[in-house]
Amino acid sequence: MQTVLIIIHLLVAMALVVVILLQRSEGGALGIGGSGSGLGGLFSPRGAANTLTRTTTVLGVLFFSTSLALTVLALGTQQPRSILDSPASAPAPATSAPAVPMESPPSGEQPASEPAVPEVPTTTPETP
Repeated sequence: MQTVLIIIHLLVAMALVVVILLQRSEGGALGIGGSGSGLGGLFSPRGAANTLTRTTTVLGVLFFSTSLALTVLALGTQQPRSILDSPASAPAPATSAPAVPMESPPSGEQPASEPAVPEVPTTTPETP
C-alpha cells in the first residue's frame, strides 16, 4: 500500500511541476505557456489560465493529501513506546579483570596492576 502511495505521490509532484511551469508568467519568471492563443488553440488565454489554476489547486490538494497519508502510514508501523510503560534497562556491568590476590608491594613501589607514573617536581629549579 505504501509503495503504491509513494508512486502516486511522485506522479502528482511531477504533474504539479509541469502545470506550474505551463502557467503564464507575470514578471518574467519560469512560465513557459500562456503566450499567443493559449495551449495550442484549444482554449482562449483566459480559459487556459482558469484551467491551469484549477488543475494546480487540485494537484496541490492531492500532493498534501498523499503527504499526510504517507506520514500516517509511517507512524502506524511504529509500536507506541512510553518511558513509563517499559522498565528502565540497567546498563550492563563493565567487565573487570579476573580477581587475583594482591600482594602488598614493597615500600616505595606501586602495585603491578597500575602503570608507573613519574613524579612531577613541585618546585621549579632556579636558573642563574
